[in-house]
Amino acid sequence: MSYIESNLIPQEAIVYQTRLHWIVMLRHVLLGALLFAMGGALLSFYLLNQQRFADTSRHLMQGGVAALFAGGVVAILAGAVRRSATEMAVTTRRVVVKQGLLSRRTIELLLNKVEAIEVSEPTIGRMLGYGSITVIGTGGTSEPFHKIAHPLKFRSAVQQQLEKLSPGPMRSAP
Repeated sequence: MSYIESNLIPQEAIVYQTRLHWIVMLRHVLLGALLFAMGGALLSFYLLNQQRFADTSRHLMQGGVAALFAGGVVAILAGAVRRSATEMAVTTRRVVVKQGLLSRRTIELLLNKVEAIEVSEPTIGRMLGYGSITVIGTGGTSEPFHKIAHPLKFRSAVQQQLEKLSPGPMRSAP
């Protein structure tokens, strides 16, 4: 069960939920691929020339290959953990964002305290479906969230919930 699901208020439901876009993992995946390539190059060099190495050199080469492969795995896992440790949701009453796994940062803003939501999408973000949102609360407090998946859908969900909260049109007195 996710953090947001486990911390819902009675009679509150999740309307829209998203997370960080896969692009946040790109740097981690590229680093992991580089480490795997370096490990593979070192392994092939070792296998082609292992007869010429002394025992200590063999152990150093094997340890280097293992360290490079392990580093590649750790780099990719770090990106996956970063992506999955962030939850963002619009509920019937709040905007909730939770970041972090070991240390946690949460922001919970009541919908009636939301003044505006700013969406910023770079060109590549528009093509791939990610961007940044800034939730501006009453009093001018702003909370930016970068590289979230489908920021326009998130903004739309907040706006729809705000419409449901607002009273009907003002009636003029006779």
